Amino acid sequence: MKIILRQDVESLGHIGEIATVKAGYARNYLIPNQLAYVATPGAIRSLETEKKQYEGRMAKARTHAEGIAAQLAELQITVPMQVGEEGRIFGSVTGPMIAQELELRGFTVDKRNIIIDEPIKTLGIFDVKVKLHTDVIAPLKVWVIGQE
Repeated sequence: MKIILRQDVESLGHIGEIATVKAGYARNYLIPNQLAYVATPGAIRSLETEKKQYEGRMAKARTHAEGIAAQLAELQITVPMQVGEEGRIFGSVTGPMIAQELELRGFTVDKRNIIIDEPIKTLGIFDVKVKLHTDVIAPLKVWVIGQE
């Protein structure tokens, strides 16, 4: 029996894939648990249409993200921090701080999409990555300066 998966199923595949399984497995487990539905010709056509629309949306989102990535690559942001002795800052520069600075410059970025390789705990210039799309990661220069 051919089915279309509604969710990822470990031994079968991912969402939207067509799989062939035994009829009993489909009727007694997959379909009642909303993990799959029967792959009728109409359902397959509908799935193909949805895939094309999804791919179009993803291509458009990727193009938009690449445009923003080009802007972010040229941008340098400054994060003022309170400084203690020996040039060490109190606390560390975090993703939400960088997201807030980007927001002030007109870029809306989720704080979870800011990738900081190592904690920023000193003054200086640091390279940070911003994930804008599943395939697009933009570099960003962050200047950490002492606050008076």
